[in-house]
Amino acid sequence: MRATSSAGPSLPYEDPRPLEVLVENLHKSFGRNQVLRGVNLSIRRGEMVAIVGASGGGKSVLLKHLIGVLRPDVGRVCTADHESPGSPLVDLATLDEAGMDRLRRHWAIVFQKNALFSGTVFDNVALGLSDVKGMSDQQIRDRVRQVLESVGLGFDEVAPMDRDQVSGGMAKRVAIARALALDPVLMFYDEPTTGLDPGRSEQIQNLIAEVHGRPADDGERRTTIIVTHDTGLLFRLQPRIIMLHEGVVHFDGTAEAFQHSDSPAVRPYLELMPVLQARARS
Repeated sequence: MRATSSAGPSLPYEDPRPLEVLVENLHKSFGRNQVLRGVNLSIRRGEMVAIVGASGGGKSVLLKHLIGVLRPDVGRVCTADHESPGSPLVDLATLDEAGMDRLRRHWAIVFQKNALFSGTVFDNVALGLSDVKGMSDQQIRDRVRQVLESVGLGFDEVAPMDRDQVSGGMAKRVAIARALALDPVLMFYDEPTTGLDPGRSEQIQNLIAEVHGRPADDGERRTTIIVTHDTGLLFRLQPRIIMLHEGVVHFDGTAEAFQHSDSPAVRPYLELMPVLQARARS
């Protein structure tokens, strides 16, 4: 298991892969509620990382910092700028909205409730391909077909369907297809299997692994960050696991080490995870 204290980056300096995300001494409070109390975290390009922890423990707050929705009270959050040579790290707090848009062109977020807007599946997946990618109508149609088929959905059958016609599992696949359409280097998933039965959860877990292993169009390896309570996902996909506890990184290591940890914080949470996942499904 890697070091679990809040002092310094989590990954060993020998790792040759460039940094995709760096979080240093991150603090965040809401009134008197101190949620994050000095989170330190570094994520290398090509990693799959799962962020876990008890409800109310700061997972969503950390995610909102990583995507630039929240700004730190203390500390900093940096991500790679893929539009600059060498993809240097840039502090999100130093960027205006135009600067954030430069970074977001290389990100995609699959939200817990999918966030599909009213309209057809085609309209949802095509979102941003004209404005962000500058594609022509034919290029957009080809791209939508490609990504729908890549997540196991037939273009002719599914693309014309209205949002309200798709099932929960299909909606999740559409949300992932929409994310893939923008060819992101950095993928964020917020509770991707919430609300799905075990069979559909397994399908989405496998799809996440497949998407992670599929390089971007320019050959760049994808980095995947998942906020989850799903033990099945952890043990099937074997990501690096980051557990937040009492506002800091309490555990940073492999899924196997997490499963066998004797930490008095990890053991009760592991036992509670299936309950939390079932509660979210109900």
